[in-house]
Amino acid sequence: MLKIAFSPIYKYELPEGHRFPMAKYELIPEQLLYEGVVSEANFFHPKPLLEAVALRTHTQEYWNKLNRVQLTPQEIRAIGFPVNQHFVWRGRHIAHGTLECAVYALAHGCAMNVAGGTHHAFADRGEGYCCFNDQAVAANYLLDNKLAKKILIVDLDVHQGNGTAAIFRNEPRVFTFSMHGERNYPLRKEQSDLDIALPDGLTDNPYLQILRETLPRLLDEQQPDFVFYQSGVDILESDKLGRLHISRAGCRERDRLVLSLCHQNRVPVAVSMGGGYSPRMADIVDAHANTFRVAQEVFF
Repeated sequence: MLKIAFSPIYKYELPEGHRFPMAKYELIPEQLLYEGVVSEANFFHPKPLLEAVALRTHTQEYWNKLNRVQLTPQEIRAIGFPVNQHFVWRGRHIAHGTLECAVYALAHGCAMNVAGGTHHAFADRGEGYCCFNDQAVAANYLLDNKLAKKILIVDLDVHQGNGTAAIFRNEPRVFTFSMHGERNYPLRKEQSDLDIALPDGLTDNPYLQILRETLPRLLDEQQPDFVFYQSGVDILESDKLGRLHISRAGCRERDRLVLSLCHQNRVPVAVSMGGGYSPRMADIVDAHANTFRVAQEVFF
């Protein structure tokens, strides 16, 4: 059974006019249930991230400042959200949701978090709407508990996974792969194990060809026994921040390629949704829902 992390705490009230589409976290499960793609039995409510687990990835100082809501105005600006106790609690549930998804994926092949993909969070700070780095936390948990020996992080959000790259810079057991917009945020990129910077305006066929040429080779060379997939839909041509010209069909084919390769190679995969900023909420929800639809088709 496909297990999906979702909690009402994923909701977060933002100031009026804020461009981040928070409603998608409620609408994605509703859409999947309405279509019959999943049932209530597929969902689980993740627990909050514990300090001892968080500190394997994040620093004690950062943990304390977050949980005491003592970030400086500059640190809050870097995150881009108002930081309050609910925001921090929400981040803890999201991060632990991906950790729990990783454990479920070991049993079922694939598991998914309705949120997550918080790849701009560094060990000692947050950036770009990201508080805790959910995939880094989960990857370290698998390594520490000897549930995986080699992990591949496949980050296909339009923005480089800079925090993830920095966290695992000196960790040979985790290979970070980020395929992102060359001229997009962050302006200062970190160095992943493999970065592929894409030009503005790239369309479906060349995008998918690059991925087809790259990911099978990485799986063959790295021989991971676990994959984390960051499936941001901000690659869409409709996305107001993305700068690429990928159709919804192309985005869905991207998901099918990644998930099918994991399935064919018998590598468990935990999926986090990542970004999506199209003006029409229906476009964001449908593109994210496609990832769940494809996972059900491929694995179940």
